[in-house]
Amino acid sequence: MAPEVVAAAVESLTTRLRGRLDAAVAALAATPVGTADDGTYGIQCGVDARVTLTPGPSGTITTPDQARCTCLLSPRCLHRTAVLAAAPVAEAGPPAAGEPAAAPARSADRATATGPAPSTGPASSTGPASSTGPAPSTALTSSTGPAPSAGQVRAAADLWTAGAAVLAAGVTAVGAVQRAEVLRAAHTARLAGLHRAEEAALDVVRRVRAAHDPDSPRRTGEVVAALRELLLVTHRLRAADPDPELIGGVRHPHRPDRPLRLYGVCREPVVEPGGRGGVVTRLVGDDGRWYALRDVRPGGAGRARRAGTAHVALRSFLSDHERLSRAGLVVTGAVVAPDGSLLAEPGVRATFAAGRPWTDVVPATAPAGPGQAPSPTVCTVEILAADGEGVLVRALTGDTPGPVLRLAPAHRHPALAHTANLRRLGACPGLRVRVLGRVDPERATTLRPLAVGPVSGSGAPTLALPEEWRGRADLGYDRLRDDHFPSGAAPCPPPSLLPGTAARPADPPLRHLRDLVELAVTGGRRAAAEPARTGDRDGRAAALRRGGFATGADLFAALGAVAARRSRDAFGRLAGDDQDHYAAQWLATAVYLAGTEAALGRALWQG
Repeated sequence: MAPEVVAAAVESLTTRLRGRLDAAVAALAATPVGTADDGTYGIQCGVDARVTLTPGPSGTITTPDQARCTCLLSPRCLHRTAVLAAAPVAEAGPPAAGEPAAAPARSADRATATGPAPSTGPASSTGPASSTGPAPSTALTSSTGPAPSAGQVRAAADLWTAGAAVLAAGVTAVGAVQRAEVLRAAHTARLAGLHRAEEAALDVVRRVRAAHDPDSPRRTGEVVAALRELLLVTHRLRAADPDPELIGGVRHPHRPDRPLRLYGVCREPVVEPGGRGGVVTRLVGDDGRWYALRDVRPGGAGRARRAGTAHVALRSFLSDHERLSRAGLVVTGAVVAPDGSLLAEPGVRATFAAGRPWTDVVPATAPAGPGQAPSPTVCTVEILAADGEGVLVRALTGDTPGPVLRLAPAHRHPALAHTANLRRLGACPGLRVRVLGRVDPERATTLRPLAVGPVSGSGAPTLALPEEWRGRADLGYDRLRDDHFPSGAAPCPPPSLLPGTAARPADPPLRHLRDLVELAVTGGRRAAAEPARTGDRDGRAAALRRGGFATGADLFAALGAVAARRSRDAFGRLAGDDQDHYAAQWLATAVYLAGTEAALGRALWQG
């Protein structure tokens, strides 16, 4: 659904019907959706109420008249609005006719979501951090450009207010009405040409919806990152920051100037909110850039398991994901989406080509954009011991030992092979493997592996994979067996490396600050005030200070104090609303946390 369609439908409801909207949306979870030959969808919402959806060619409802209900209150009825609110939110696309289009953003250095934050409220009085914990700057650096217009400043302020309301309520308490308010403000930002702010707002809505889905994995860190991006961008825009990258631009697919020579790397199972599942085949180009072929449809984890060997079609090219992930591809007239996905547009031609040894595929490391998963990383590790569902390993640079890391399952669903494969690897200490995976955004010492392969030339024991696997095992699909391990490999860790005796990855005291930032997002302002009410009896702020994070300790105390400070009138009722002050304090804390964790991660992975 287009955001403005959902927002308009919710706004048209009476106060009484708005109070029943969340229950109506929840009731639709088990309601079947009927399809017709003319491309329409039907949802039976009662004895005399049937909602009919007529999406356009793109599959998106873009105008109110594409959603109709047979009840007498239509279009201002609860049935139609509940169906609209229950459906996924459409991606931000090019402006429609008559809407303004922002100028493309210029390349410039800017403060990102992991950079310095404005020091607002009590955070402004914090002392400098010690040498082991970088402090946020008191000013935001930005390139010079035309200042945002008065209309853009107003739109940004409106979106800031909507985001601050979500933060104050907490994700668990945000319902369809509050999500619609964010969508309405996002559409206002779109009309003002604030494309980056609009994308950030839509990302927040999607993350909040996923947090309410019982079948979706809990990814609090992603909700924190989405809210941080939204509040940071709108905070700077409403202060008339002239950085042109704050405006952003519409992301269009592009056609490379020359044919793409791609090499398959691995298959990654995908399980998305709303019961969607499938596979993404990762490929790398000659320039080291990542590309992907996505096949995600309704079906959940069951379809994700089956899709690993499903057919993949790119116009006239037909193969399967398993074969393509271990071979190569030459694409002419390619159309590449902003996230690197290859699109089957007219004019695209693809031919099968030879692959490359896995050890020769060296992908480039690129920072993740807003709402995007970080790019996979490649490293060589030595197995130390099993650690629950994960494996403790030591990173290696040549034969030089590095830090102790933890390999954790990318997906824990029993239909996928991640957990079983990691359990088998953890039973062979001393084994050296090459790992392709993603650094956990919530813990720099945790890697979520997608594939493993042998390490040649080291003389140490390593994997012996079948020739048809081309030197790699996709941990979500391929099952590691006894004959894939060197003969004589220990079936279990020796006593010196049993779980609990191996050196575990360090858990820095900065984790206490992350816990508070995440608690504020999930539980709202009331939950964030708990440290101030208890007086930090568990000593988390003191642990931060002992660990060298002096600014982090001050921000920890300041966030709890601002959350607990609520002015009241003579009758004990809440007087006024300092929601802006609370949101600014959370933002300062969240940006400091992200910047410090990024610095720790760089120090860990790059030495």
